[in-house]
Amino acid sequence: MGKFTAAIVCLLGALQASSGFSPAGRTGTLVVPTSTTSASNTKAFRSPFANTANNKCSSSSSLYMSEGDAAAAQPPKQSFMEKMKSKIPPANERKKLIPLASMFFFILFNYTILRDTKDVLMVTAKGSGAEVIPFIKTYVNLPAAIGFTALYSKLCDKMEQKDVFYACTIPFLFFFAAFAFVIFPNVGWLHPHAFVDKIAMALPEGFGAPLAIVRNWSYAVFYVMAEMWGSVVASLLFWSFANEVTTVDEAKKYYPLFGLGANVALIFSGQYVRFVSALRANLPPGVDPWGMSLKYLMGAVVASGGCLVSIFSYMQRKVMTDPACVDQEKQAARKKKKKVKMGLKESAKFLVSSPYIRDLATLVISYGMCINLVEVSWKSKLKAAYPDPNAYSAFMGNFSSATGSVTLIMMLLGRKIFQKFGWGFAAKVTPMMIGVTGMIFYALTLFAPFFAPIAASLGTTPLMLAVLVGAAQNILSKSAKYSLFDPCKEMAYIPLDQDSKTKGKAAVDVVGNPLGKSGGALIQQFLIFGVGSLAAATPWLAGILAVLLALWFKAVNSLSVQFDEAMAAEES
Repeated sequence: MGKFTAAIVCLLGALQASSGFSPAGRTGTLVVPTSTTSASNTKAFRSPFANTANNKCSSSSSLYMSEGDAAAAQPPKQSFMEKMKSKIPPANERKKLIPLASMFFFILFNYTILRDTKDVLMVTAKGSGAEVIPFIKTYVNLPAAIGFTALYSKLCDKMEQKDVFYACTIPFLFFFAAFAFVIFPNVGWLHPHAFVDKIAMALPEGFGAPLAIVRNWSYAVFYVMAEMWGSVVASLLFWSFANEVTTVDEAKKYYPLFGLGANVALIFSGQYVRFVSALRANLPPGVDPWGMSLKYLMGAVVASGGCLVSIFSYMQRKVMTDPACVDQEKQAARKKKKKVKMGLKESAKFLVSSPYIRDLATLVISYGMCINLVEVSWKSKLKAAYPDPNAYSAFMGNFSSATGSVTLIMMLLGRKIFQKFGWGFAAKVTPMMIGVTGMIFYALTLFAPFFAPIAASLGTTPLMLAVLVGAAQNILSKSAKYSLFDPCKEMAYIPLDQDSKTKGKAAVDVVGNPLGKSGGALIQQFLIFGVGSLAAATPWLAGILAVLLALWFKAVNSLSVQFDEAMAAEES
C-alpha cells in the first residue's frame, strides 16, 4: 500500500512538472521543487523516464506544505454580501443597461396590450373570426411591412439613427390614441356592413374571411399597426440600438438575462387588461363598455410610449456621449462609414448567398410559421369558448400575466442553459417546446371524443380542455422565445464583421419576419379554401408543423457549427 501511495505521489509530481497541475491534498498543497539540488526539507523531483537508476520518489511528506501554509495560500472566503456585490455590474455598464431594460419593459408592456386588443377586436367583430387572421397577415400585414421597409430605408438615408427612432415610434402612438378616441366611437358609419352584405350574397362562402377584413377595415388597420409595433419597435429599432450601445462581452453576459425586467411587463400589462375588463361591469347603462376599455388601454399605451421616448432621449444625451459607456472613436467611425443601402431584392439576394444568414433567417421564418399554425387554431377554439369580447379580453389578460411569470422562470434557467449546454442546445429548446405542446393540442382537437371522458373527470369539457392546453402551449412557446430564442438570435450576430451584421440584420428583418408571419397564414388560407374550414384542416396543419420543425432543427445544427467556428476565429 505504501508503494502504491508513493507511485501516486510520483505521478502527481510528474503531472505538475509537465503541465503545472497542482491539486490540493487533504493535508496540504502539492509542490514540486524547482531546484535540482537537495534542500533541508525538500528533494528534487526526477521524472521516472529521465533516469531509471535513480527512479526514487521523494516521500509524500516532503511534497506537501503544512496545513497553515496551504490555508494562507488560498484566497479568503467572501461573505454573502461581498458575493452579491461582485455580481452587480460596474457603474458604466449599469448606466446603459438599466435604461435599456426599461425601454424593453415599456415596449413589451405596449405590445402585450396591443396584441391582446387586436385579437379581441378582429376575432369577435361582426362577420369575423379566427379564420380572418391568416388573410390579414398575408394581404394586409405583409404589404404594410414591405412598404415600411422602403420608407425606413429612405429615412435612414436622410436622417441620423436617433431621428429615425423618433420618426418611427411617435406616429404609432398618435394612431393608437386616435383609434380609441376618434375612430372606434364612429365605426358605425365607418364600417360598410350593408355594402359587404350585398357582395357576400353573390360570392361563395369561402370569401367570408376576406370580406370580413373589408367589413371591419379599421380593426384590420389596428391589427397591422399592433403587429408592426412588435416587429418595428421591438425587433428592429430596439435591438439595433442595443447592439450599437453594448459591447460583445456585455452582450454575452447580459442578453440572456436582458429580458428579465422586460418580461415583468407581461405580468403588469396582463393584470392591467384584467383590471380594465373588471371596470366594465360597473359602468352605467348607455355607456359602451368596450369603447371605454379601449380608452383606458390606449391611454396606457400612449403613456408607456412617452416613457419609452423619454428614456431614449436620455440615453442619447447622457449615455451615447459618455466615453465610459460608449467608445467615442468607434461611434465617430460608424457615422463616417457609408451606410448600407439594401432594398427588398438586394436583401433577398444577400440572404440566399450567405449560409450563416440563411440559417439565421430560417430560424426566424420557422418560428413565425410554426407559432402561427398552432396559434390561429387555438384562437378559433378560444372564440368558441368565450364569444363575448369582455370575457375574451379578461382571459387574454390572465394569459399574458401567466406568460410573463413563466418567462421570468425561463429567463433564470436560460443563463444556466447557455453556460452548461451552449448555444446549440439553447437554440433547440424553442422548437422542442413548440413541437411537443403543439402536437398535444392537435391531438386534443382531432380526437375530442376520445378525450371527452377525461375532460368530464376533470370537471370540464373537451372544448375548454383544448383551450387550456392551447394556452399552455402558447405560454411555454412564447416564454421559450423570449428567454432563449431571442437571445440566441441576437448573439448569433456577435461574431460577424460589421458589414455582415448590418446587411444580415437588414435581410432578416426585411425578408424573414414578414415571410414567417405570412407563410403560415398562406398555408392556412390554401387549406381553408381546399377543405372548407380551419377545423377540417387540422390534420394537414399537424403534418406541416412536423415538416417545419425538421427544417428548423436542421438550420439550428448548421448554424451552431458556424457560430462556434466564428466565435473561435474571433477569440483567436
